[in-house]
Amino acid sequence: MSKGEVVLLDCWASPFCLKAKIALAEKGVEYEARAENLFGGKSDLLLKSNPIYKKVPVLLHDGKPLCESTIIVNYIDETWPSPPLLPSCASERAKARFWSDFIDKKVFDAVCNIWKSKGEVPETAKNEFIEILKQLEGALGEKDFFGGDSFGFVDVIAIPLTCWFYAVEKFGGFKVENECPKFSAWMNKCMQRETVARILPDPEKVYEFVIMLRNIFGIEL
Repeated sequence: MSKGEVVLLDCWASPFCLKAKIALAEKGVEYEARAENLFGGKSDLLLKSNPIYKKVPVLLHDGKPLCESTIIVNYIDETWPSPPLLPSCASERAKARFWSDFIDKKVFDAVCNIWKSKGEVPETAKNEFIEILKQLEGALGEKDFFGGDSFGFVDVIAIPLTCWFYAVEKFGGFKVENECPKFSAWMNKCMQRETVARILPDPEKVYEFVIMLRNIFGIEL
């Protein structure tokens, strides 16, 4: 690996890998994405680079591996400081990290609780997911983005998860736009950014991927 080379060990549908891709795109950093076959044998490079969790994403910069998606986004923001993703104010940075941590701990688990359901999705799973989005609507307030007028750190952490929402809607029988219109409007604003629109996969293809996962895990409709 040449000096300064940036490589991302990747899975196209992973919202965690998409975080890193969007952060790199926002910084204008060139990188090589190397797809990992997570179901047919992980590469030696992945197992060597992330021996604890053995999962993507892994960012390799100058051959040095970095693991865990939000840590990777933090590293990208510090290593390529312009334009900044985190606010300059310490209290606002702390707030951004709080909501990023909330998103990491809550949203994808709530997504999985819906698509992993056997038969009809329980109302409790749907209500939990919607309540989490409503809490995020509260954090948004009347702002365009979580940090204010500019697309920033929390937006990078949150927007990749939304490409799985179509699958959630299909299995759950509801529409995010109807339940959480403010969050839906934020999604649309983010999708107007070139760095987001060109990186996020087609939600219908993610839905097909989720159906494949259900088959792998033996989950019947």
